[in-house]
Amino acid sequence: MRITTVIGNRPQFVKAAAVSHRLREVGEETTIHTGQHYDDELSGIFFAELGVPLPDRELAVGSGTSSDQTARMLAALEPELAAARPDLVLVYGDTNSTLAGALAGAQSGVPVAHVEAGMRSFDRSMPEELNRVLTDHASTLLLCSTPTAVDNLERESVAGEVHLVGDVMADVALTFAPLAESRSRALAEHGVEEGEYLLVTAHRAGNVDDRRRLERLVTLLEALPLRAVFPVHPRTRARLEAAPDLADRLAGAPGVRLTRPLGYLDFLKLLASSRALLTDSGGAQKEAYLLGVPCLTLRDRTEWIETVEAGWNELVDLDPDAALAALDRPPPAGERPELYGGGRAGERVRDLLASYTARR
Repeated sequence: MRITTVIGNRPQFVKAAAVSHRLREVGEETTIHTGQHYDDELSGIFFAELGVPLPDRELAVGSGTSSDQTARMLAALEPELAAARPDLVLVYGDTNSTLAGALAGAQSGVPVAHVEAGMRSFDRSMPEELNRVLTDHASTLLLCSTPTAVDNLERESVAGEVHLVGDVMADVALTFAPLAESRSRALAEHGVEEGEYLLVTAHRAGNVDDRRRLERLVTLLEALPLRAVFPVHPRTRARLEAAPDLADRLAGAPGVRLTRPLGYLDFLKLLASSRALLTDSGGAQKEAYLLGVPCLTLRDRTEWIETVEAGWNELVDLDPDAALAALDRPPPAGERPELYGGGRAGERVRDLLASYTARR
């Protein structure tokens, strides 16, 4: 079994940590890093902390518009796949790297497996939604995190094989949370105490590329009742630098601590010890649920609807009043339902890929 895996950003490095070493137990894997995240704060540190095999090839595509970035990835991936001659191309999630990997594989006549298939926000204005829909319809194996994702694909009548495997990101969070607890010194480094602060992440184009939305984000952060640790994504940092009045407001907010992006262990430690998470990240919503941390999603919809239905995630968009009301509510009592595969999704992905390639 020869697999070519295409990855390009932080969540994909995390997901690969659950799958790559298992694939290499039963076959050969070549990893191509597109360079979508080229900053070491969002790239190199995750390979080091999570033990993900270093990429065999780095395309160094860098930043750009979605169309430009995807086009350059496609052009670079075509000769790589021709040289590798894989049995299958593996992609994760919903980024430009995901779509480029799926299209390059399908157009080269190579079957494509999509991990985290079937997730839908039903908001086509999100670049991620378009990426995931197109990737699903280009894929041969659709490996789903949740029953809801399976239902979405059945309604869309996708041509590929649909399988429920659980969530590979959950595997990694459950494995590394105890390690983060023992190794990370993030609370002391950021001057916060357990349960006495909020953790914030925000990087989605819909929130930071539009100045009006960015200003609403700043207003919401200024209104928070507890100290907030805000690791600033390079994309968000660039948008704030282009709006110096908003950057000055945020820098002057007494309760907001702006930091560089975090490594995975420090992020898990800060998340697990926080009063709540405010985020527009899909992956962070799941990680908060797995660690039993209330989540306020800075969007008006989410792909991870199970976390909302379970009462651990509330959609507040960028509304300060909604956020403050949500922070006043206690978390749900009782056990959290098992939603994401119990830490065995990576094994299921490995077994399905091995079975499929053996059948060809």
